[in-house]
Amino acid sequence: MLEPRQNKLIHSFFSWYISRIINSDFRKMEFNEVGFQKDKAILLLANHFSWWDGFVIFQINKLYFKKKFHVMITEENYKKVWFLKYLGGFSVKKNSRSIIETLEYAGRLLNDAENLVLIFPQGKLYSNHTQDIKFEKGLMNMINSSKRKFQYIFAATFVDYFEHRKATVNCYLQNWEGSEFTSLQLIKSAYNKHFEASRQTQSANEV
Repeated sequence: MLEPRQNKLIHSFFSWYISRIINSDFRKMEFNEVGFQKDKAILLLANHFSWWDGFVIFQINKLYFKKKFHVMITEENYKKVWFLKYLGGFSVKKNSRSIIETLEYAGRLLNDAENLVLIFPQGKLYSNHTQDIKFEKGLMNMINSSKRKFQYIFAATFVDYFEHRKATVNCYLQNWEGSEFTSLQLIKSAYNKHFEASRQTQSANEV
């Protein structure tokens, strides 16, 4: 497992750069505010359909949650996109013994109220038009490695152009009250209900 690196200068530059490319490449980025507890870490579960996904959540965290950002990424991306490690990226290598180490590390991150941990439960890229978000089993290993004192935030992100030259990013957030002994199936079901409701809202916005 490869952990995040600390460098304030690199972090500050790419934090600025992400804001810049989002503002330049999209017409606008919109998200709804949800209630959350500042004295608890956030486990943020999001759909994964594009290169932009992590950057969008990074920007939302910067503007709204204001937590210390962490995101689980593949070992390949950790090495290939060198600056991700300075933005809170930590690696997971599937089908290896180190995956347990990574999940336990992520669980420990959730014990610190200052942290936000972004997880893409699908484990890989899927079309933005999918109607069912699959969940990898490793999520429960991570949750069980924590003290279960964190809060869940669901994010469903959609990108549409409509009549404009540039696309608009819409991220629908929901605070979910999970029980202390929740299951993977329960989390998956709750997330997919949020995803479907968000998808219908997004479709209703079509012009």
